[in-house]
Amino acid sequence: MRGQSSVPAMGTAAARAVLGTLFGDPGARAFDVRYWDGTVEKGGADPAPFTFVPRSAGALKRMLLPPSELKLGEAYVRGDVDVEGDLEAAASLADGVRARLASPARLARLARQVLALPGGASAEAPAPRRTRHGLPRHRHSRARDRAAVRSHYDVGNDFYSLWLDRNMVYSCAYFATGTEDIHAAQEAKLEHICRKLRLAPGERLLDIGCGWGGLVRWAAARHGVEALGITLSERQAALANERIRAEGLERRCRVEVRDYRDLPGDALFDKVVSVGMFEHVGRSQLPTYFRHAARLTRPGGLFLNHGIVRAPERDAGLVSRVRRALWRQGRFIDRYVFPDGELVPLDVAVHDAEAAGFETRDVESLREHYAITLRHWVRRLEQARDAVEALVGAQAYRVWRLYMAASAYAFRVGKLSLAQVLLGRPDASGRVAIPATRDDLYAPAPRITAPQHGAAA
Repeated sequence: MRGQSSVPAMGTAAARAVLGTLFGDPGARAFDVRYWDGTVEKGGADPAPFTFVPRSAGALKRMLLPPSELKLGEAYVRGDVDVEGDLEAAASLADGVRARLASPARLARLARQVLALPGGASAEAPAPRRTRHGLPRHRHSRARDRAAVRSHYDVGNDFYSLWLDRNMVYSCAYFATGTEDIHAAQEAKLEHICRKLRLAPGERLLDIGCGWGGLVRWAAARHGVEALGITLSERQAALANERIRAEGLERRCRVEVRDYRDLPGDALFDKVVSVGMFEHVGRSQLPTYFRHAARLTRPGGLFLNHGIVRAPERDAGLVSRVRRALWRQGRFIDRYVFPDGELVPLDVAVHDAEAAGFETRDVESLREHYAITLRHWVRRLEQARDAVEALVGAQAYRVWRLYMAASAYAFRVGKLSLAQVLLGRPDASGRVAIPATRDDLYAPAPRITAPQHGAAA
């Protein structure tokens, strides 16, 4: 009996040694740890923002053979480890582990400690479902882009409606004071975009990657434009057009399932916008993306590109590149959330846009706004947990909770940012339809009554 009862105790002691190498001494940590036998290791923060909960010694072994960002995320999704409390705060653990394991000596010590953990590395829970499964072979072909988009958005309109705002706007909101609820902040973002584009009644607007049509409906109803939205998701388009009809806007806007590269050569719009779409275009395809956007924007017109950009790499040397590859940075989102997504620094996007014939007229960072947006989404997802798990399962709930909480952390610390880049396409005389100042963006404006005649773009 003594030999049997000592096995859990030995496992806990071995696990404490592993976590000491991973996270440092308990007193220097800003969180608590609770082991599977009920033992609690208090950190230096009181109260602790979160508690890290490994389920077994075998669970730690699975998580750390070998250690990587991907394995940490998969361990949480599988339920091998849990986080009770603030998951955004816990997202900093991955950065801390990566920094500590940059030491070869510490990495070697960890390997010995992990191999000494009792329990096998066989799975006790099914692996998470991969969104990459079954994608066509050629990266960023039309067929593969369509499949990638649908793998993300066709999780279901009912799923997204549980935690998005009432207009189902799946992009960074705009918090003028920080006290707005998610509904008001998303409407403020829609209005901010319309004002930046200086929309006028009767103008033709194209929304590339329009989602559930929130922006085209807003622009048509409040600014009197004729709007076309395009998406690769049939489910998005169906709900968008249903809402357009319910609001009596079908004469002024519509949503189509179409690739932006397939719009006809004679299609021309006064204003073009892309919100939360160019992140999924791919670095190699950005020149093509901006060339098509320029082709679709009339001379003198405006294009607003709203998208996530990453911080430039401060160390691009060979050793750093190898470490990033071994850490499998970004693989979790690529495998389980949105396949083929690729973020670039802001200067890369601006360079490719200007090479396509655009002129940069305004750049605004909404980094802090996106961190707040994601916190709203995480809180709403957590509040709807039972309904979410009934729709998509417990593992999918954990994937989305981790994805959005970790993203909030990345925006908060500056690893990611959100850039609204307003681009003009100068006409033959070099003119662009834009005022001399930004004053009009913030001045009170009366609601515009849209014309009651004319077809959508």
